[in-house]
Amino acid sequence: MSLVVHKYGGSSVANAAKIKNVVNRIARARAQGHQVVAVVSAMGDTTDDLLKLAHEVSQRPEGRELDVLLATGEMVSCALVAMALNDIPCPAVSLTGQQAGIRATGLYGKGVVAEIDPERVVRELESGRVVIVAGFQGITEGMDVMTLGRGGSDITAVALAAALKADACEIYTDVAGIFTADPRVVKDARKLDELDYEEMLELAATGAKMQPRSIELAEMYNVPMLVASSFEDVPGTMIRREVRMEVRDRVRGVAYDMNVAKITVMSVPDRPGIAATIFEPLANAGVSIDTIVQNASQEKMTDLSFTISRNDLQKAMGVIKPVAERIHAKGVNFNDKLGKISIVGTGMQFAPGYAARMFRSLADANVNIEMITTSEIRITCIVSQDQVHEAVRVLHRSFRLEQNT
Repeated sequence: MSLVVHKYGGSSVANAAKIKNVVNRIARARAQGHQVVAVVSAMGDTTDDLLKLAHEVSQRPEGRELDVLLATGEMVSCALVAMALNDIPCPAVSLTGQQAGIRATGLYGKGVVAEIDPERVVRELESGRVVIVAGFQGITEGMDVMTLGRGGSDITAVALAAALKADACEIYTDVAGIFTADPRVVKDARKLDELDYEEMLELAATGAKMQPRSIELAEMYNVPMLVASSFEDVPGTMIRREVRMEVRDRVRGVAYDMNVAKITVMSVPDRPGIAATIFEPLANAGVSIDTIVQNASQEKMTDLSFTISRNDLQKAMGVIKPVAERIHAKGVNFNDKLGKISIVGTGMQFAPGYAARMFRSLADANVNIEMITTSEIRITCIVSQDQVHEAVRVLHRSFRLEQNT
């Protein structure tokens, strides 16, 4: 008997009818002889609604209490799915992150999975039950609830699949798989049959609809992942270590992210250690830095710009302003009307011309590039937010991603 881990996102469990659709899918897998562990997200926009409510009662909700609040969204979904399964009847039990043995560490709202003790999950499976686990959450050594950040249910599913040595980890969502671009933006975007972990990680990190840390975890433990629709029985996208050789030598997709802000520290003294003085306090505050650009020094002064998640802008500005004053910088400004676009593909590390083609295509479309960052298989440009969608369409056409070959 094989063991499969399913994950269902918020859109898949958004209401009673959709929950029953999920329940039917789980029951079919069980009828086919599989043991099933299903990880569920909060229903629809529940997490956003809870965040809004928190800020209505508190100007600055404390992290610990916010995590206690947000974790309840997944618990609701978890209990409802288990109830509906038991009603079929298909024996099922709901477990919180704590009950499933998920230990978390780090910062509230951005926890990481430290370890999983799957003993309770295994025991329930051996008793013949389907196990429904509340995603997005774990428990600290001090027995406090800690959430795993946006998309954390993906992390829960992959971590459980690794701990249980599951035969498959299937991520069900409201789209049929991973596309060459967001099909809501590019009408002729094409669904990809397969991606390797590196490509998927770069796409996820630059805006594709997957949690980047879940991909890192899947690669670390060699957990193959299927991304598919929870509403249609159609083939999805397989993410694994090796893909067919003929699909590797090209750009695979265009990703974008609207959640970008740029901070510039002006006229920074150009001396050893100044970058550490700026970025260490940000790291201590839990602010992740993406792209960094330092202008050429003039009269031993330079401007230093970096991008962060727009969600972290208020926190970052609160940290960076006192630092700027302390190092006698001229000032700090920000731009929160930015986005980033990226082309991704393992083929880019073997052949020249990808960057030039990308930049020329954007120039011809009158899209101004503010910052550029690269990896071996990715090129990312920071552009004005109102030009992001057009830039995605331009690059998709330029690299002919609508074509299968």
